[in-house]
This record gives sequence, structure tokens and C-alpha cells, in this order.
Amino acid sequence: MKDVILGLAGVGRIGVMHANNIAALNSVLNPEGINVRLRLTDVAAEHARTVAAGLAAEFLPTADALIASGIDGLVIATGTATHPELIRAGVDAGIPVFCEKPVAMNVADALPVLDHIRDRQGVVQIGHQRRFDAGYLEARRAYQEGELGWIHSLRAVTCDMAPPPVEFLASSGGLFRDCSVHDFDILRWLTGREIVEVYAKGSNNGDPAIGEVGDVDTALAVVTFDDGTVGTVSATRYNGAGHDVRLEIQGSRSSLMVGLDDKTAMTSAEAGVSFPAGEPHHTFAGRFDQAYRSEMEAFVELILGRRENPCTPEDAVAASRVADAAQESLAAGVPVRVAQKVAS
Repeated sequence: MKDVILGLAGVGRIGVMHANNIAALNSVLNPEGINVRLRLTDVAAEHARTVAAGLAAEFLPTADALIASGIDGLVIATGTATHPELIRAGVDAGIPVFCEKPVAMNVADALPVLDHIRDRQGVVQIGHQRRFDAGYLEARRAYQEGELGWIHSLRAVTCDMAPPPVEFLASSGGLFRDCSVHDFDILRWLTGREIVEVYAKGSNNGDPAIGEVGDVDTALAVVTFDDGTVGTVSATRYNGAGHDVRLEIQGSRSSLMVGLDDKTAMTSAEAGVSFPAGEPHHTFAGRFDQAYRSEMEAFVELILGRRENPCTPEDAVAASRVADAAQESLAAGVPVRVAQKVAS
């Protein structure tokens, strides 16, 4: 049995989810001769100790102590502002790193991190979990194998059931950077094409405090790809029907909808239609539960050299460039070209 020790920095909402998923990995990997062990840390030490005790994990007092303890991979689930420092620390220690998106608060801050990773030949996987969702994977396969023909329209939707705390929104970078960046990433990944222009609009009809911290609660972006294909990316914080994440892909031969199942957060206005019949998801964690599990399993496989990096830092920064352009367009009220290359 081979031990793989993962160190987790940050046990807030998403960190606790990762901790639970790491603890559950052995049910999948033990039959393959792999035993995953967990060590963790957080500035909220008592909370972190409680999480560690509940998962038979080891608590360490600081990220430095965690990295120095001899871990095989570092999982970063701390606040965005700390990502660059922790990525560098993991790379400098010579261990593979998994970091929740984004690489940094903005593209300009991310570029020196990319240089650091490249200079030291570091291995860093960024957490865009939709790349592991079964529906998105099937849509990508169908497109790549020509089943849809050429694509004429894409419509991506991400709707939270309720907004996160305003304190979080005040430092999130805006709805497009915090939320729609997942859609920008998945559109690039699925089509293999770059988004070259964004035209965004937004509104605030919910909590006025969201506007007061400089964000919108609902937004729509028209995106243009490098081959002229167009699409839309919409997001809201106030989708009372449930957490709704979908992607509609319309092609010259056929069309597909990712996220259309019995848990889809909508009902039909047509007589006699009972679909969907299930209970909608309430949070992103429920909607992408299996994707998050598969993502962490993939990180262990990356550590072991069994697979290629499923989401590089360059991939993540490319999606962030689109999000930056969308935020700029939202503020300026005009279409904005996406910077494909930015000097570091």
C-alpha cells in the first residue's frame, strides 16, 4: 500500500468540502493500492482542529509547518489574496499543488506566479471542477466527434439560489470574476477556441448592499469567439427556484443541454408537462458533488504521474482574462476586446 499525504490549507466552506472528499478517496483508491492521508491547517485554529479530529486527520499550526511536514501534495482552499504566496511556497518545496480558482486576484497579479511556476518547472492544478462533470464531458465528446456539426450558438447559465455574504462580495472581484469565470473556462475547454470580445450588462434589484460594495446581482455577457461564433453567459445571485447551472449548445446537426435533468431548477409552462420531477439543487456543492470528488482524485493521479494536468494555471488565467474584460465592459458599457497576451 502506497501512502499519499495531502496537505490542505484552508478549511472554510470549500475547504471543509475538499477535506471530506479527500477523506473519502480511500474508498476509491485503496483497491488500487493507494492510501491517502490528510493533514490540514487554517488560521482559525480551533475550527481546524475540530475538522481534523472529525476526519482522523492531523492538524498543523501554519501553512509553513504543513509544507515542511513532508506532504506529497498541497491543496489550497484559502482566500484568493493568499493564493500566489502559497502556490509559490508549494512549488519551491518541489511538491505538486492544487489551488482553487483563481490564481490571483487579477491577471496582472497572476502573471508573475505563472513565471515562477514555469521557472521552477512546478506542477500546479487549478480548481475548475466543471471539467469533471459528466454532462460537460459528454458535451465536449459529442462536439469533438462531430455529432453536433458546427456550433452556431452557446448559452451558459449560472444562477445561485441566494447570494453569499456581502462581506465576501466586497472582495470577490465582481460577479463575472467570482461566478461566470467557470463558464468562460468551460466554453474555452469545450470548444477549443478563444473568446476575443465581451459585451456585458448588469443590474441590481436585490440587496442594495451588493451595489454599495461595487457588484451587481445579475449580469449577462455576449461573447464572441475567434471564429466568429457567438454565445451568452448569464449569472444571478437570486434564483429562488434553486441552484441552476446549464449550458445549451446548438449546432448545425444537433443540440445538447448540459444540466437538464430531474433536478433542473425550473418548471414548464406547458399543460401536462411534469418534468422535471426532482428536488432542485440548493448550492454549487450539491450540483457538482461528484465533479469535486473526481477533481481531487485527478489531483492524486497527477501527483502519481498517472495523468496530464487537467487544468493548468495558464488555462485558469485565460479564463480570468475573459472575466476581466467582462468586468471592464460592465463598468464602461461598451464591448471590450479580451487581451490574449499580457506582458509579465
